[in-house]
Amino acid sequence: MKAVVWHGPRDVRVADDVEEPELLTPRDAIVRVTCAAICGTDLHPYRGELDGFRSGTILGHEFCGVVERVGEGCGALQPGDRVFASDVIACGRCTACERGMHYQCDERTLFGYGEVAGPYVPGGQAELVRVPFADVVLCRIPDGLSDEQAVFAADVLSTGFTAAERADVRAGQTVAVVGCGPVGLCAVMSARLMGAAQVLAIDPERSRRDAARALGATPVAGRDGIADRRAEWSDGQEVDAVIEAVGADAALTDALAVVRPRGTVVVVGSHGSTGFSLSTVDAFDRELTLRFAVGDPIAVRDRLVALLSAGRLDPAVLISHRLPLDDAVDAYRAFDRREATKVLLLPGDGAHAPTTKEDDGAP
Repeated sequence: MKAVVWHGPRDVRVADDVEEPELLTPRDAIVRVTCAAICGTDLHPYRGELDGFRSGTILGHEFCGVVERVGEGCGALQPGDRVFASDVIACGRCTACERGMHYQCDERTLFGYGEVAGPYVPGGQAELVRVPFADVVLCRIPDGLSDEQAVFAADVLSTGFTAAERADVRAGQTVAVVGCGPVGLCAVMSARLMGAAQVLAIDPERSRRDAARALGATPVAGRDGIADRRAEWSDGQEVDAVIEAVGADAALTDALAVVRPRGTVVVVGSHGSTGFSLSTVDAFDRELTLRFAVGDPIAVRDRLVALLSAGRLDPAVLISHRLPLDDAVDAYRAFDRREATKVLLLPGDGAHAPTTKEDDGAP
């Protein structure tokens, strides 16, 4: 089968001789992928930012498709079911899972992410993928919801939505989002859905600010000295909550600097540093709340599917490129250069993934 394989920094290749996956446990399922996405998190190994990342890794943790085979322990899942997968693989039965904390599961890992967060499981940028704990990890896609919408619930929409929830966004508030990649843009959508009166979209890239503006946010050019210019770009409004969706110390520094006293900063960007300079004197004096959150699709997907089905969220507007799986090398290069907002990889001939809705007309 074909799959996108990581060989080293900025060295991804599409291999057509990868061994097809097999059922290994009764709770496994095999899914034929109809739609996979490139996530900002995929850029960490692409750029060589993860020490010890396994050469030969099949990438990708955002995907949906059709169930081909199931083990006897997969509950009600049946061949032919349209499904999307959580990027977080969890058993669903341990104490952490019972508490709704699937990323803290004893068996936790991620698709296509080497051994960074647990044992290696080949990812979904492939024609076929084995899904462990499929009765927990997979979610059926309801009729009326397209694959292109559902794939967002696999990670980026779940993460953006979780960020807004953990920021305690309430009606009438002013919220800032630092970093307007796909996760940040999903956080913009979610904050507006939760009633924020104003959402400030902070990013140095004009194209990303324009994308945020189209979602109803107020764009702010992020650059050095942004905290000193707060009154200028916030129109004098205090910022009640900040969502940091970059995963860089500089972005977190900005987030902490612009939030109001007794405000909340939620970090959902994937950080790689092991040290951060935090003025505890300032944080204590301003009584700040700082939270770190990892998106948990298993915990929020039922609500997201309902919101997507009702048309209250439509992240498919973020899709900038739909490309055949064969074009994955070019797709990674464009995404890395910020020439793409959200890229979908489509196995087969590159035609649109099966959908029960009309194409949304995005380019």
